[in-house]
Amino acid sequence: MFSPGHAGANAYARVGIETSVMGASPHRLIVLLYQGARQAIAQSRLHLQQGNVAERGMAISKAIRIIESGLQQSLNLEVGGEIAGRLNALYSYMARRLLQANINQSEAMLVEVDGLLATLEEAWIGIAPEVARMAAQPAAESLR
Repeated sequence: MFSPGHAGANAYARVGIETSVMGASPHRLIVLLYQGARQAIAQSRLHLQQGNVAERGMAISKAIRIIESGLQQSLNLEVGGEIAGRLNALYSYMARRLLQANINQSEAMLVEVDGLLATLEEAWIGIAPEVARMAAQPAAESLR
């Protein structure tokens, strides 16, 4: 009659995530990507400690997908200049380190990438007031 495990909780969490994404600004979407990648790394660390090889691989793969298909693909290398280029290289480095972490069963590499993502997430959150100000500026100018 009921599915095993936490299917109801998982469905509820999916709805919550989808709702967050649907109403999020572009700035907030990047924050969600950082958080998702870090959560996947935390899960992979737990699976590494517990010896769950398949689950560890899936969690690391999820983190790599978020970095490559989310964060890296969101970069505008033409407009972003040197900063976008450096972020692009850093995201590539992170994806390689995660792959190496899986192969070598290295928690230290997972911690390293999580630290890099945490630093970027903190900086990105820190610019939120400036992003909000810039977003409000064109609206104020159109009222003139």
